Amino acid sequence: MGDNGGGPRGPRCIALVGPFQSGKTTLLEAILTRTGGVPRQGTVDAGTTIGDASKEARSHKMSVELTVATTTFMGDTYTFIDCPGSVEFLHDMRAALPAVDAAIVVCEADERKLPQLQIILRELEDLKIPRFLFLNKIDKADKRVRETISLLQPASRVPLLLRQIPIWKDELIIGYVDLALQRAYVYREHAASEIIPLDGDNLDREKEARFTMLETLADHDDALMEQLLEDIQPPRDRIFDDLAKEQREGQVCPVLLGVATRANGILRILKAIRHESLGIEATAKRLGVKGSDPTAYVFKTFQTQHGGKMSLARVLAGQIGDGVTLQTTAGEVGRVSGVLKLFGSTTEKRGPANAGDTVAFSKLEGAKTSDTLSAGKQAHPPVVEIKPLPAVLAIAIAAKERKDDVKLGQALARLIDEDPSLSIVHNPETHEAVVWGQGEMHLRVVTERLADRYGVAIERRTPSVGYRETIKKPITQRGRHKKQSGGHGQFGDVVLEIRPMPRNHGFTFEERITGGVVPRNYIPSVEEGVIDALKQGPLGFPVVDVAVALIDGSYHTVDSSDMAFRTAGRIGIVEGLPQCGPVLLEPIHQVEIVCPTDATAKINAILSGRRGQILGFDTRDGWKGWDVVRAMMPESEIGDLIVEVRSATAGVGGFTFKFDHMAELTGKPAEQIIASRKAAAAAA
Repeated sequence: MGDNGGGPRGPRCIALVGPFQSGKTTLLEAILTRTGGVPRQGTVDAGTTIGDASKEARSHKMSVELTVATTTFMGDTYTFIDCPGSVEFLHDMRAALPAVDAAIVVCEADERKLPQLQIILRELEDLKIPRFLFLNKIDKADKRVRETISLLQPASRVPLLLRQIPIWKDELIIGYVDLALQRAYVYREHAASEIIPLDGDNLDREKEARFTMLETLADHDDALMEQLLEDIQPPRDRIFDDLAKEQREGQVCPVLLGVATRANGILRILKAIRHESLGIEATAKRLGVKGSDPTAYVFKTFQTQHGGKMSLARVLAGQIGDGVTLQTTAGEVGRVSGVLKLFGSTTEKRGPANAGDTVAFSKLEGAKTSDTLSAGKQAHPPVVEIKPLPAVLAIAIAAKERKDDVKLGQALARLIDEDPSLSIVHNPETHEAVVWGQGEMHLRVVTERLADRYGVAIERRTPSVGYRETIKKPITQRGRHKKQSGGHGQFGDVVLEIRPMPRNHGFTFEERITGGVVPRNYIPSVEEGVIDALKQGPLGFPVVDVAVALIDGSYHTVDSSDMAFRTAGRIGIVEGLPQCGPVLLEPIHQVEIVCPTDATAKINAILSGRRGQILGFDTRDGWKGWDVVRAMMPESEIGDLIVEVRSATAGVGGFTFKFDHMAELTGKPAEQIIASRKAAAAAA
């Protein structure tokens, strides 16, 4: 194979990405076995892989967080980051990608996974990360490889460049032809492939496929195009140089074949990475890192059971050793108390980390995921800014035992530190702690970790909907508070005019008294009493869009007080509101759903079935084969909407929403909500 042209020889970092259940963790295991990192290849089903070592990953048989493992191949050091494929755990991949030199995109010939593949390739394309596509499970493919490439091409904005073609025997794939090397190989399970003669039908197929590969390369190389037109065979080294150049510049995405479970095709992908991927200098340049001051990018933080906080980072420049003081862009300062080598769930102490090394730093409490760390006089600007993905599902949680309240708060803070796509909102009205996440499995893993890792038993339920109530007709109501119990009594007397306001006009209070029937110093207390009473109306919800005027009243020179008039104001509202025709209001949100075009009809049906008012849909800007559907939808129907959306879109649909207005809710739905509220109040 051609030389890498004086390419990098320092430590490299490679991401393994791809759709859910495409075989990334198995590929990592095969790579580690082939490079001597582990003696025998484990399996996901048996729970014996280096990746997916957490209890949650083992139990659900899926990656729920990234795995990092460093190994060596042909004298070079490589760190592989195995990223989860599920959309619900995409945040780990998004944070890790800026740190890597290249990515291996693991996929299979499955049309249903095309939208997932498109999401991942787009992320790589936007970040300008060179990539290889590893077409896995080719032993189970029911399509010819050319058909598969045509099937997958819409997911990529650059040509998918086939580097190998399979060798068939009795409808089974037994090996491959390398189109650049012009050599044929037969697979040997968990061993290097063997060279066989390239002849007969394989030679004819190789010539045709090789010409297609060279044609694609020639789109960016005029000299190569001339050679092809003149039927001149280009030198092999020239082809390898072109392959490396166009892959590094993101002009093509080379495709290699294999079967990760049998370790077929592993050596080929490793050699392609070794010869064609760039190293830390190119990555640092892409991220805008100049000079030699120690600089690192944190792509993940973990809270370990006994060792405290661990920051997984790629050193982008300089050297960072034990005891070095680092600062974040925000000015947080911390001292490194250990540099660790990573291998799945195990770590070991190592010496100082140099540019290119991927390591863990111990106990940098101020460092967060996607932080840029530096040791220069001035903090380094952030090398990348990662916007959190919009949350799509929420649960309200509480500790089963009151004594665990503080423990729960601390545990949630740690989980959010590890996973910035989680957030928590405290609802002061309902006193709920509402945890927002990326989907059903994401939140299930959170609750499992609270129990298993932090020992906090929790109760979870659907968060409360922000219902309100208002009134339909005006009345005038007296509120009188009189109490005599020896000594000074209590006396407050007010007459209130209560009337409805237009929607979204809130609350107003005014006084229109004459002749000092209520002394001025008591009027603020009357308003406070009114506000108190409006916190919960006759239907059980806060009252909005109401105007109240104090128009009359009386006082006692001895027994009147601020408290008495506050109580009188509250009584006036409590007794008056039931006569004002109270009605229930529900919050309506603007919802935007993104989905593959072939799922748009299903999404429209889902929205209609959830009382959604569809406003229309457009093609998604810059996303071929995707739509954006817009609708107005009640908040109560948004709760578990993501479950149906993901089901209808092969797991890739998503949405954003924002409050728009309050709308009147009547009939049986309103009756059920009011009855439920009263039952909850009675049980409390």
